[in-house]
Amino acid sequence: MAVPKRRMSRSNTRHRRAQWKAAVPALATCPCPRKETVVPHRACTHCGLYKGRPVVDTP
Repeated sequence: MAVPKRRMSRSNTRHRRAQWKAAVPALATCPCPRKETVVPHRACTHCGLYKGRPVVDTP
């Protein structure tokens, strides 16, 4: 396993960590009449639709 020979400076450490950004999750709208926002490629938690078909029974 690679081990650093010398300590990395503070500016180099911060320069490397500057690339670690949180990404906003992509959202899509459900085709149901309520137009809820859902994560793509997931069934809607409110109506149970996926690609316009019911796949989950909702109460």
